[in-house]
Amino acid sequence: MYLGIDIGSSSSKVAILNARKELAATDVVNMGTGTAGPKAALENALRAAGAAREDIKYIVATGYGRINFGEADQQITEISCHAKGVSHLMKDVETVIDIGGQDAKVIKIGKDGKVKNFVMNEKCAAGTGRFLEVMARVLGCRIEELSDLAERSVHDIPISSVCTVFAESEVISRLASGAAREDVAKGAHNAIAKRIMGMCSRVGYEPLLAMTGGVALNRNMVKLMGIELGQPVIAAPYPQAVGAIGAAVFAYEKSERAAERAAEA
Repeated sequence: MYLGIDIGSSSSKVAILNARKELAATDVVNMGTGTAGPKAALENALRAAGAAREDIKYIVATGYGRINFGEADQQITEISCHAKGVSHLMKDVETVIDIGGQDAKVIKIGKDGKVKNFVMNEKCAAGTGRFLEVMARVLGCRIEELSDLAERSVHDIPISSVCTVFAESEVISRLASGAAREDVAKGAHNAIAKRIMGMCSRVGYEPLLAMTGGVALNRNMVKLMGIELGQPVIAAPYPQAVGAIGAAVFAYEKSERAAERAAEA
């Protein structure tokens, strides 16, 4: 078996492929680098796959905390792993929109899963899951409820600030002026969609577009991204684990190439 692990700042994801390059197990733990999250995700995935550590032939680590995972045979950037993971799951996708808890990425990929171009927003929480977490807190709902709340909107209320701090103040002001929570929730979603649209324009996006990361679990966000881009946007399977799946695919390919070289020697 072949294992990929994606260690982020706030979550740990593991994927395991079998000898036929099929997905055997995935797991996501909402604890990231510097915590017990990577170990827990690894153990959960092994248990789900019915495997032991000695069954794993090759491990690739990716994500913010990859350098701290000593069991990996190789470390590969999350940009490459997301491209590889989406290409493995969705053959026709040419653009990946990855919105995680702390950053957002738009990746243009080739048919072979190689990165052709990308742009990343990692210095500001605008356009990320953190932005939606702050909006949910101000609106008095759980992050999981934000999508349903926005879908009940009947009026467009723009949120003009892209900075999370300023947007929070703007939302509080809107609510104090009598704006409906539903309309403000949709405005927050639209603010992210417009921000990501700008990133897509810079990278030169092409259909088909897939969305990954935790925010891809938000139905309203995926729908609004499609409206903003004027192109269908599809939530990828296992959206939180796509980077780990890509890392597992790399593990499979690198192990197979090593075996071929050994056979030729």
